[in-house]
Amino acid sequence: MKSIPRMLMQIISCFHLLVLLIFSCSTPDINQQPDKRMIIQGIYYTDGLPISVTMENGLIKEIDRPTDIGTDSLYYLAPGLIDHQVNGYLSHSFVGDTMDAGALRKITEGFWSNGITSFFPTLTTNTDEVLTKSFETLSRLLADEHLAQSIPGFHLEGPYISAEPGFRGVHNPEWIRLPDWQEFERWNNASGNRIKEVTIAPEVEGAMEFIRKCRDRDIVVAIGHTAALADDINQAIELGASVSTHLGNGCANTIHRHHNPLWPQLADDRLTASIIVDGFHLTREEVRTFVNAKGFENTVLVSDLTRLAGMPPGEYEDFGRKLVMTEEGAIMFPEEQVLAGASFLVTRGVENVVEFTGCSLGEAIDMASKNPAQKLGLDDRGEIAVGKRADIILFSFDEGKLNVKKTVVGGEIVYKEN
Repeated sequence: MKSIPRMLMQIISCFHLLVLLIFSCSTPDINQQPDKRMIIQGIYYTDGLPISVTMENGLIKEIDRPTDIGTDSLYYLAPGLIDHQVNGYLSHSFVGDTMDAGALRKITEGFWSNGITSFFPTLTTNTDEVLTKSFETLSRLLADEHLAQSIPGFHLEGPYISAEPGFRGVHNPEWIRLPDWQEFERWNNASGNRIKEVTIAPEVEGAMEFIRKCRDRDIVVAIGHTAALADDINQAIELGASVSTHLGNGCANTIHRHHNPLWPQLADDRLTASIIVDGFHLTREEVRTFVNAKGFENTVLVSDLTRLAGMPPGEYEDFGRKLVMTEEGAIMFPEEQVLAGASFLVTRGVENVVEFTGCSLGEAIDMASKNPAQKLGLDDRGEIAVGKRADIILFSFDEGKLNVKKTVVGGEIVYKEN
């Protein structure tokens, strides 16, 4: 009689093993367990060797480096990409009245499908009323925790920037103004205190006091859209400015060869250079020079994506400005012959920086994951390490093109290639 339960247990055990084998065969790189424990395998993006990552309750629980599995059927495994300068996407802008729950979901899911697991909605120069309403809308929408996990904060780019042509870029001069801390606090309150980064021109009146107050509140201060020279830039750095916003852009087409905003920003290692490597904003030679000056560990890739990304070539109007999307994908403001944001995701930057600089795939991925996480104080993500949030991507990298196969955010598969 005692042998019957033993046989039954063996049958049940075999059946359970069979189910696991069937599941593993259908998804060879991911094994989901009923207790929210998941194992994902791939080729580690920094060294090309196998890696097995165990996730539990949204965090990385264990990391193994198995030697008994081949790599032929595995994809690269890396931390999810982070883009801290995203103005909009797929016809929707984060400033204005087109943002709602459906738009935010569409944008976020679009990013997930391209391996971008965290991003900063970036709100640009506008009226007090429009910015207040836009921050209120975004704050309300982040009640959706599923989407909110990919949005750790907001980036305010302007309106406290240079009003000079070229340096202001496509920002409307009617709305550019001097720093006003009470106005900023209104916006931050409307955002639920989620403004984590501010881009400012340090030469404008009141900028230094504004920078000091931001740093007292652990808000990252970035220098951008500026005509400042060395003295003002150095003072801003002393007060805590730590990032250069899309270095080399937000700059006039003609500048003094010695005294300009670029050299002092390139020369100071306390500033991290964020750069747009879409093939339009910077030349190949500029990218190589900037990365050589700053080093791979002190460079961050951004997209500067706008709502026109994903739209067909043609003429558009945005924030009262007439823009043109070229056949090649450049977004131009013809009136002043300057670029007006970007149409390519930060994944294009990863591809191009490998081609332009000859850096390794690992260095390129770090510039869009580990580096921004460290520079922006996102201590819970950006690395494949025990205790970090399980934001992981599986991808192929063939002939210089990055193709995302699976995206995991907080231990959940949010995208899988068909």
